[in-house]
Amino acid sequence: MNRLPKCIIFALHLSAKRIEKFGAISTLLRAQTSCQNKRYFTTSKQYSMRLVQFQYAGRAGVGVELGQGGDIVDLCAGDPNIPSNMKNFVKEGQIMLDAAKQVVLSGKHVLKRTEVNLRAPINDCDKVLCVGMNYREHCIEQKVPIPTEPIFFSKFASSIVASGDDIIYPDVTDELDWEVELVIVIGKNGKNIKESNAMDHVIGYTVAHDVSARDWQLKKNGRQWLLGKTMDTFCPLGPAIVTKDEISDPHNLGIRCRVNGDIRQDSNTNELVFNTMQLIAFISRLLTLQAGDLILTGTPSGVGVFRKPKPIYLQRGDVVECEIDEIGTISNKIV
Repeated sequence: MNRLPKCIIFALHLSAKRIEKFGAISTLLRAQTSCQNKRYFTTSKQYSMRLVQFQYAGRAGVGVELGQGGDIVDLCAGDPNIPSNMKNFVKEGQIMLDAAKQVVLSGKHVLKRTEVNLRAPINDCDKVLCVGMNYREHCIEQKVPIPTEPIFFSKFASSIVASGDDIIYPDVTDELDWEVELVIVIGKNGKNIKESNAMDHVIGYTVAHDVSARDWQLKKNGRQWLLGKTMDTFCPLGPAIVTKDEISDPHNLGIRCRVNGDIRQDSNTNELVFNTMQLIAFISRLLTLQAGDLILTGTPSGVGVFRKPKPIYLQRGDVVECEIDEIGTISNKIV
């Protein structure tokens, strides 16, 4: 029998390989489809997840967001031992993270995103700690020296709102400004924490908009930092708490703020003067950090008050988006 030409034999061999490869890919895709929730976790001890709080059918719950903008796994429906409050969830640490993993891997209790009302991922924390002048470029735009140690102030937890909620423009200010910030979420109590142990006290990260009334903060009655920073709705937060193991490097994330679609701040967390570990070590020498506490790590350059040739401030009707890579975007309208 005549042999086929070598070129035809090679072509047939290549086609067979492609068919074999396609079959393997198809099998993999079917497996991924049937176990779609499993892919949101790593095999490490700390399971990566995006934790959210939500309202559904008249009740509050804690859930896992299946990817940015994805559906929500109702953890409380899957395990009655999981609290419906994020602060209580965080207090339980790894026990709750492990329980959450089991609910997600079950593939059950998934709610359509359109069916739930996402709230701020945590809203009843004991402390909302903020850091000033913690980006090099932000110091430069203010023409002030880079701090030699962290500068802390605070906001009240009552100022926290969710992405999608309105930011109320107070009648008492004419200088409302934007600030996008990376937020450290404390996962374990601690005092006098060493830098080398600081990450043991972190459960994850989220995004905040540190809304600021500049006239109160910088001019009124001896510079009222607290009042200028913590009026009602002045701390939009979200969209999720992303566990630390899901973040490739918290000190190398793109960070941006847009107003009506125009980019106002565009930087990277590698510009931080003091990193996560340094901030935790410093502040824990002075007070006890508690599970659920928030540390807003500062804002990059590009805020309105230092714009040239003259300041630019927010107006009613403006929509502000704050975005950090690997975490997500929050969006709020000024009313």
